[in-house]
Amino acid sequence: MSHHTEKLEILRAKFADSDGGTIFTPKYQRVAEKVFSEGGRRSAPYAGIPTLLDAPQRPVEDMKELQVALFGVPMDLGVTNRNGSRFGPRALRAIERVGPYNDALETAPIHEMAVADIGDVPFRSRFDLAQSHQDIEALARAVVANKVLPMAVGGDHSITHPILRAVGEKAPVGMIHIDAHCDTGGSYEGEKFHHGGPFRNAVLDGVLDPERTIQIGIRGAAGYIWEFSTMSGMTVIEAKDITEERLPEIIALARQVVGDGPTYLSFDIDSLDPAFAPGTGTPEVGGLTTREAMKLIRGFKGLNFVGGDVVEVAPAYDPTTNTAQNGAQMLFEILSLMQFSPSLPSK
Repeated sequence: MSHHTEKLEILRAKFADSDGGTIFTPKYQRVAEKVFSEGGRRSAPYAGIPTLLDAPQRPVEDMKELQVALFGVPMDLGVTNRNGSRFGPRALRAIERVGPYNDALETAPIHEMAVADIGDVPFRSRFDLAQSHQDIEALARAVVANKVLPMAVGGDHSITHPILRAVGEKAPVGMIHIDAHCDTGGSYEGEKFHHGGPFRNAVLDGVLDPERTIQIGIRGAAGYIWEFSTMSGMTVIEAKDITEERLPEIIALARQVVGDGPTYLSFDIDSLDPAFAPGTGTPEVGGLTTREAMKLIRGFKGLNFVGGDVVEVAPAYDPTTNTAQNGAQMLFEILSLMQFSPSLPSK
């Protein structure tokens, strides 16, 4: 018997009658056991009621047993340009086939943590920005009070400020902020809680530590209004200085800036170049590729994350659904990090 024939017989004996859920590599079998049932059956990704990352649904009242709570924040009253990110949570829920396994981080977060989609922030009014921020903060505080890590999907970037007020109430948190814009502007036309200023507001509220904050991917013609970032002590990495070769250096710098203290991760989809994410309110050319963004996020494994968000997906400008697809992928990457956070509750 030739070597080729002998090898083929061995493969036939092992694989010919095995189903797609039978995996022989132990680290993959661990995941397959959670995803597949007998006969290689698994749920169709396009069937059932859509949830964020296909996570189980759980009412807000039953979140005590969770480790991470995913929730939508369908509110875009703080935009300065194109609106429509109020439809972001619905767009991300409609995306199929993200995960379940993260090859780079070797985790299947939905199956290996207690994670659920607890629905959307219950807004009392669709017209009142200040009241909407109160409603976001109330839900975020409820999540934190139950010792659960919050992960939000916006909505415009103004939603991060009320979430930071909840996670940073006892002591200011650090932040890794991936964005085209610093979002540390002042009051515009009498309104300071718009989506261009959440991180100035959070610092001045004492819930965000600027010296433990790094902003990555910054670009565009608005640098003249971001002086608060550098003057308060934030580290700013401009998109023009990001290359594939420099990513390890930037990851190391981010890890140094935030240290081992509690840290929030905020991802604005407009950090990606409009080639990858046209469906957003304030697109800026010259941005990150999806590969660069994923490498960045995966480099933060082991940091002490206490929450995160993905914001500014506006599906009306997203004709191919690529923006929502990439937003869901980044949400999955951030969720995967939570499994390795020292702050992940043991439940």
